Amino acid sequence: MAKSRNFLAKPEASYYLILITITALTSLGLLMVLSASAVRSLHETGNSFSIVGRQTFFLALALIFGFLSMKLKPALWERISPLALVASSIFLLLPQLPGLGKTVNGNRNWISLAGFTIQPSEFAKMGFIIWCATRLRLHDQKVSAGIKSNIWISLSPGFLLIEALIFAGKDLGTAVVVALIFGGILFIAGVPMKDLTIAGAAGGLVVGVLVATHRNRLNRFFALLDPFSVQYYKGAGWQPAHSLMGLASGGLFGIGLGASRQKWGTLAEAHTDFIFSVIGEELGLLGTLSVLVLFAGLILSIFKVALGANTIFEKYAVAGIGCWMSMQLTLNIGSVVGLIPVVGVTLPFMSYGGSSLLSVFIAAGFVLGVARRTPNIREAILQRRTLKQGKL
Repeated sequence: MAKSRNFLAKPEASYYLILITITALTSLGLLMVLSASAVRSLHETGNSFSIVGRQTFFLALALIFGFLSMKLKPALWERISPLALVASSIFLLLPQLPGLGKTVNGNRNWISLAGFTIQPSEFAKMGFIIWCATRLRLHDQKVSAGIKSNIWISLSPGFLLIEALIFAGKDLGTAVVVALIFGGILFIAGVPMKDLTIAGAAGGLVVGVLVATHRNRLNRFFALLDPFSVQYYKGAGWQPAHSLMGLASGGLFGIGLGASRQKWGTLAEAHTDFIFSVIGEELGLLGTLSVLVLFAGLILSIFKVALGANTIFEKYAVAGIGCWMSMQLTLNIGSVVGLIPVVGVTLPFMSYGGSSLLSVFIAAGFVLGVARRTPNIREAILQRRTLKQGKL
C-alpha cells in the first residue's frame, strides 16, 4: 500500500498509469470483442474470428497512429490546429455524398471506402478539441495583453457548425458527446457557472425538441422508465432490457468468460455499444468495477498531465481529451445500466470499431506526447531508464 502511494506521488506516475490503463482496457476489450462477437461472426461469415480479426487489424493501425501522434512535434500540432475545424467539417460532409455515404441503423454518418466503413464524426471530436485549444490560447493571449475577447464568440460558431454537420447524419449520440465536451472545455476555461447553466438549459431544450419530434427517440426515452413493459419491450425497450438481464445474471463473479447468453442474438450490438453488459454478465460485478477503476485511473491521469503541460494550447487540448473520455464513458455506461436512454456511443478502447479505436489512440498519443515533454516527467523517465541500464 505504501509503495502504491509512493508511486502515485511521483511525477511520472500519470504517464505510466496512462500506458498501463490503456494496455489493460484494450487487451480486455479485444478479449471481450472476441467473446461478444463470436456468435454473430459465425452466423454472418462462417468464421467465429472474423470480427475480432478486423478489430486486431484496427488495433495494429491504431498503435501506429498513436505512436505517430505521440512523436509529432508540438509546433506541428499548433500549425495543424487552426485548420482542424475545416478538415473536420469536410470529413463530416462526406457521408452526405451519393455513392460514398452509408446509412447504418438509420444514421447516415458513415462512409464506405475500399471495403471499410469509416465514421468521420469519431475523428471530428479530436479535430474540434484541438481547434478549441488554439482558439482558447488566442483568447488568453488577448486577455493577458488587455485586449477585449469574448470566449463565446470565439468558440460558438465552430461548435454550431460541427453540431449541425453531425446532426445532418442523424447521429444525436455523437452530437451530445461533442456538446458535453464543449461544455467541459468552457468550464475549464473559466466560464461562469451561471453562463454554463443557461447554455446547458438551452442545449437541453434543443435535445428535448429533437427527441419529442422523432418517434424512435421518444420511444427510447419512455422505454427507459420501464424497458420490460408490454408496450416497449419488443421495440425500444429490447436493448436496455436485455442489457440489464445480462448485468443481473452476472452476479458478483460472472457466469464465466465466453458463457454470455445475451450475445446469442438477444442483445443487439453486444460487441459495440453494449460490450460493458457482456463484461458484467461474464465477469460479474468485480469485472465491471475493475473496468471502472481502470477508466478512473486513466481519466485522472489525463487531467493531471493537463495541469502540468508546458503550453496553454497543450493544457486545453489535453483537458478537452479528458472531457471527451469521461463524457463518452458516462453516456455509454449510463445507457447500458439504464440510467439514460440508449444513445449509441462506443466504450473507448473497448468497443468494436475501427474509427473509434483509431481516434482514441490518436488522442492518447497526443496526451502521452505532452506528458513526455513535461520537464519533471521527462527527467523521471530518463532516470528510470538510466537505472535499468545500470542494473543490466
